[in-house]
Amino acid sequence: MAFTDASLTALRVFREVAERGTLTAAATALGYTQSAVSRQIASLERAAGTPLLERRHDGVRLTPAGRIVVRRAATVIDEVDATARELVGLPEEQGTVRLGWFASAGAWLLPRALDALGQSHPAITVITREGSTPALVRALRAGTLDIALVASAPPFRPLDTETPALELQTLTERSLRIAVPATHPLARAEFVDIADLRGQRWIAGPGGEHLMGVWPGLDERPRIAHTARDWLAKLNLVAAGCGITTVPPTFSHVTPPGVQILQVRGGPAEQRRILLARLPRPLPEPVARLAAALRTAAIETEPPAE
Repeated sequence: MAFTDASLTALRVFREVAERGTLTAAATALGYTQSAVSRQIASLERAAGTPLLERRHDGVRLTPAGRIVVRRAATVIDEVDATARELVGLPEEQGTVRLGWFASAGAWLLPRALDALGQSHPAITVITREGSTPALVRALRAGTLDIALVASAPPFRPLDTETPALELQTLTERSLRIAVPATHPLARAEFVDIADLRGQRWIAGPGGEHLMGVWPGLDERPRIAHTARDWLAKLNLVAAGCGITTVPPTFSHVTPPGVQILQVRGGPAEQRRILLARLPRPLPEPVARLAAALRTAAIETEPPAE
């Protein structure tokens, strides 16, 4: 069986697996059974004559051959989809950009950039979706996103070990801050001493999402009062006096009444970067325009130097 016999369905399934990171997640997204996904992958590997995925306890990882296939598959699928649109008389999507973003970027950076782009280049259509940084990186590799806003914490390692390395541009780099109720005793000062964070009640993200929840340098087992994935819910819980939480410094632009954002002193700086990530290849003009709008929005909302 030659690779030229590989079906379009198998290529679509393979790209979905590469993006989702597990066969189960790909099956759910496609509405298939896991066994159906496994059969499609097996047929593609037979056609390729080599394994395309490395099965691991935490999901799958592309082999070198798999990276070649997913890169080429993205091109083939996009061309087939463009042909289908043209045959039924739909306009081409040359002005469409696919952007991924992590949760907190959607609270302040993304709306400002899209608003500015809509005013300066209304013909560009931007399709966005939220995801974790690892999921967004996989989507870039799979060719289902053009660019992505991702988060990075010290020691600022590469986002993955695949080749070619992703091209990264730092949009902001600032220390985390603490959101406290305006009536909280900590709100009386201009900053919080790290020692004052001991014994506090925290509002954190579910699971292991401590990046934007509990202060990373806390030297005790945290008291988690509430868990919430949604940023608006977190901040309104703070405003209601239900606890405190960590936030990016730029959240001072979007906090509801009753919340005060404070710097933390007396410990290692908890630096965080917002990065614009993409594959290292020439950018189509619509993608370049969106990237420029994101850079401008990041500069305009940059808080004062600490």
